Amino acid sequence: MNIDFEKFFPHHDLLIEIGRIEMAMETLQERAENERVMLQPRLESRMVRLRTALKSLPV
Repeated sequence: MNIDFEKFFPHHDLLIEIGRIEMAMETLQERAENERVMLQPRLESRMVRLRTALKSLPV
């Protein structure tokens, strides 16, 4: 049995990064208001780009 794991790495890496962004977004409430205002749009933008990249991967 010969499985090409290379095609699974990008999918796995994107899922891990999405998880990291989700955790960062969950902890935004613990930050100061000025940090929240600065970080939230960046995190949301990054999440959109990651999800778009995930959707574009071949099944």
